Amino acid sequence: MSRFKKILKITFAIVVVLLFVFYFLFLNFSSPKSTSEVIDEFKDNMYQPTIKTNSYKGFEYRILSMQKEIDTSKTTLVFVHGAPGSLLDFKKYLADSLLNIKANMISYDRVGYGFEDTHTVQKSLIFEVEILNDVLKTLDKNKTIIVGYSYGGPIALAVKAAYKKIVLVAPAVYSKVEPMPWMLNFYKWKATRWLVPTIWKSASEEKMNHRTELEKFEHNWKLNPSKIISIHGDEDGIVPYENSLFLQEQFPEEQFKLITVPDTGHALVWTQFELIKSELLKQLH
Repeated sequence: MSRFKKILKITFAIVVVLLFVFYFLFLNFSSPKSTSEVIDEFKDNMYQPTIKTNSYKGFEYRILSMQKEIDTSKTTLVFVHGAPGSLLDFKKYLADSLLNIKANMISYDRVGYGFEDTHTVQKSLIFEVEILNDVLKTLDKNKTIIVGYSYGGPIALAVKAAYKKIVLVAPAVYSKVEPMPWMLNFYKWKATRWLVPTIWKSASEEKMNHRTELEKFEHNWKLNPSKIISIHGDEDGIVPYENSLFLQEQFPEEQFKLITVPDTGHALVWTQFELIKSELLKQLH
């Protein structure tokens, strides 16, 4: 019996240690990177980014550009991340040599998700569109493609002006199929909230408002004047494939194209890099 208790104690100790290791790895992975750390992510890349801080109505946010000045002869790709997320979510695209030859590329941290961001997320799609419009304000609309991933999808779609193209990747646009993950309870419960990393607190705040925010827009997506492509995995358990089917019903065939990625979940912005890159290259012409 004493031997069994000893084994039980050792097993318990190992589990506790593994949980702590997992938690700190998760914390490190989730934490937004400083500007120097972001630059360091591209240290082995032939194309080097520039990062500056923009200010809009008292809110500061970082914007990363893969070119010092916009080449007006090229199309510009503007990437909008989800919740949680950061400007580095699109690192593989930003670092890609062919995309850098063919296009200007810009990515930015949404308010509440940047490094040492003193602001919380604003929980408003209208606010997010205003920030995106601030990013877009100096760009030629006819030579700009907005790429919105996950909750970046409705932000891109809610822009009212006509752009060259809007590319949505697993867009969360339909309130009725918006899941509320059980993990949100860690944020809801006061006893466990302290365990939630800052960026996940921001994501939790935003996630709990997704349904009500989407309800304000979802029946008017069809008012967007741009041509739209939606790339979605048919096994997405975080942003269900039904979101893109819902969009398909709202737009005429000549304006909207749905690209279904079989047997693929929500991480397709990383796992389906070649497919998405290929589609982006097609849209540059």
